Amino acid sequence: MFFRQFFDNSSSTYTYLLASRVGGEALIIDPVKEQLQQYLSAIEDLDLKLVQAIDTHTHADHITALGDLRDATHCITIMGELSKAHCVSEYVREGDTIRLDGIELGAIYTPGHTDESFSFVLNPSSPKAVFTGDVLLIRGSGRTDFQGGDAHRSWDSIVNKLFRLPDDTTLYPAHDYKGWTASSIGEEKRCNPRLANKSEADYVAIMNGLNLPDPKMMDVAIPANLACGQPTKLPKRQG
Repeated sequence: MFFRQFFDNSSSTYTYLLASRVGGEALIIDPVKEQLQQYLSAIEDLDLKLVQAIDTHTHADHITALGDLRDATHCITIMGELSKAHCVSEYVREGDTIRLDGIELGAIYTPGHTDESFSFVLNPSSPKAVFTGDVLLIRGSGRTDFQGGDAHRSWDSIVNKLFRLPDDTTLYPAHDYKGWTASSIGEEKRCNPRLANKSEADYVAIMNGLNLPDPKMMDVAIPANLACGQPTKLPKRQG
């Protein structure tokens, strides 16, 4: 399988490009607008056809490249069914499987960081990796204090959904702030300081006590991302 992990320095965002083979169909997860040319160059160099672009949730710290990638490649844009984005081509729900050219991603509804967050399991019948967005990070977890976030729902998503994946499932988050590139479900069960040997009450107290400042780009990024990064071009979602 072809796999590339890209990093955006300004927002500490990871983006993932997957294809089953060079020259085949590809998908991208959590792309950043400022890195568009990097993605397009990789797609061209490897003779890939980008057919799907996915956001795990509505990001608050950067502007998505979903709309730009759709314009450039005619790919389908995908988010979870509770997304308020006006511009998405397809919405997935819990248990759906995204399929293309030898790749399968299983959709898991994992609210807590936001109320519309999804994670995606590579090869869901025998999990190889999980792309968790912001709900579960390496040795941490996504904040729960805005966009419908909820510490109790975060705990439930992590402990009762993600932690039920096999321990050797590789964990790929949407962000990391310390230079870690990947972890595993088993590692986070044992080593995540917010979760290991903690009760739900412990976790909720930790999350409610973080008192973090708002993301610097929140007021710009959220409205832009509700239109896939192109607020002046795309119509509002109907219904």
